[in-house]
Amino acid sequence: MAELRNDIPGFTPHRVTPGGQRIVWEQGGNGPPLVLLHGFPQTRAMWAGLAPALAERFTVVAPDLRGYGESGKPPGVENYSFRAMAADVLSLMDHLGHRDFHLVGHDRGARCAHRLALDAPERVRTLTLMDIVPTHLLLDQLTQAVARAYYHWFYLSQPHPFPENMIAADPDAYYQSCLLGWGGARLSDFPQLAAYRAAWANPECRRAMCDDYRAAIDVDFSLDAADLHRRLSCPALVLYGAEGAMARAFDVPATWAARLSDMRAAAIPGGHFFVEQSPQETLNALAGFLP
Repeated sequence: MAELRNDIPGFTPHRVTPGGQRIVWEQGGNGPPLVLLHGFPQTRAMWAGLAPALAERFTVVAPDLRGYGESGKPPGVENYSFRAMAADVLSLMDHLGHRDFHLVGHDRGARCAHRLALDAPERVRTLTLMDIVPTHLLLDQLTQAVARAYYHWFYLSQPHPFPENMIAADPDAYYQSCLLGWGGARLSDFPQLAAYRAAWANPECRRAMCDDYRAAIDVDFSLDAADLHRRLSCPALVLYGAEGAMARAFDVPATWAARLSDMRAAAIPGGHFFVEQSPQETLNALAGFLP
């Protein structure tokens, strides 16, 4: 089996197969467990600017979501629901012996984190959601502005292999356009770009990322509709890019007010990818929230 990448300074990469699903993660530090979940089109490497500092206080676990990076990429759209991704995280933390944990997610990782907190609220000490509005709200109350800014939701969710074949012509050009498209980022804002390029060079990774978006419409929308009455009680932090597409289209904290009973919120300088654009400001916000 191929040697695992080491994308987070001072961390150690690991591989495990809980329930038959391969999950690759990096771990560092000591203290209460803290899980970091990346988004599209990235990998666990996105946390390289934050994780070492967080590891001074926490045992930090940063996995590749299923379908992304070096984690498994099973066939079937239903295998890419946020519920399925969340189950991987729960299995991983069971494997590591952590009954509960702090949970931080960005983009798709934040949607996975929200679903995990709904499905297993007793496992989540605190919940941090970065630059998303609720999945059901985004799809159910779609506006022209959001449809234009987030067109990729509907492009990537087209039937296989239409988007995959088009992206295959120049994966770097397509995915880099995503990195640059949601709030004024430059390629120089992404020090881990080589790790992302290595991931999306794999056709199975590209197929799995499309399946992630297919599942959001085909599976997650209905799951979220069934839970619209639910309100999470764990302490929650909502962070969003001050210059990002979501901040332009929504009052981001207001979209979460009915879903999170103990919520704080803050805007971070930058766009959708503020974690990499403004790592110190992001760390400061987390330090003021995490106990």
